[in-house]
Amino acid sequence: MAMFSTAADRRVLDDRRGTRAMTWIMAIMLFLTVLAAALGLGTINAAGALDRELAGRLTVQVVAADPAVRDRDTEAVLAALRGMPAVSRADPVDPARLTELLRPWLGDASTDADVPLPALIDVDLSVPSEEAAARVAAAVRATAATARVDSQSRWLSPVADFMRTMIYAAAVLVMLMAAATTAVVLLAARAGLETHRDTIAILHMLGSTDVQVARLFQRRIALDTMVGGVIGTLAAMLAIWAVTGQMAGLGSQLLSGGVLTRGDWVLIALLPLIFAIVATLAARIAVLGRLRLVQ
Repeated sequence: MAMFSTAADRRVLDDRRGTRAMTWIMAIMLFLTVLAAALGLGTINAAGALDRELAGRLTVQVVAADPAVRDRDTEAVLAALRGMPAVSRADPVDPARLTELLRPWLGDASTDADVPLPALIDVDLSVPSEEAAARVAAAVRATAATARVDSQSRWLSPVADFMRTMIYAAAVLVMLMAAATTAVVLLAARAGLETHRDTIAILHMLGSTDVQVARLFQRRIALDTMVGGVIGTLAAMLAIWAVTGQMAGLGSQLLSGGVLTRGDWVLIALLPLIFAIVATLAARIAVLGRLRLVQ
């Protein structure tokens, strides 16, 4: 079954204004579809990078009002962590850095000696897993009663939930755009049948079958979809490339993790062909169904 129209097809189904409209409609459809697909793929990549970054990271807080007790427990916890095979790195957070981080919320109180600040320890697990994190947390609590262990992934769980919502929303948008494209093809095919009613009657009198007539329409619609799809996809890819360059310049690890991979670009480049195939099948079904009704 051929997909693209020939010069003979264009002569039989000469409808230049409708063809131009169909091409630009498909360009807009593919432009929006590619943007939605890029959003979903980029968010999937960012979510994966976030999971890999935080899966094996813990934060230990040593909370004690007495500075001497806090320093003693911090040293004990550090010694215990550095002796665990499950821990690849355990480093205390510089108090000056902690003060700077708290200054926007506490103001000058963050440097007040009467305001006790916890001692923080950044921990990286050698083999990220929930079991290893649970063992490390139990050992830390056994070493110092003033110590608490938090998973960094738990802090960012709202971010992860939001990213999953964005992925689902992008998938829904792509499906809606595919459904809208199918609806446009069905309407275009039916309008073409009405416009070329006399031509189709002549073709039938000359011996053409419904399948042969349907091929004329599906080839023409496939070509319009492909040309418009390529235009819309190229425009969207240029927009994505520009946005990706700005994201890389921000220096954010989370945003840089959302950059599209080579496989993502290949998938996006295949969207015009996929939509052309869908449009061809939709046109064939619509035309054959309509021709059977009018006979």
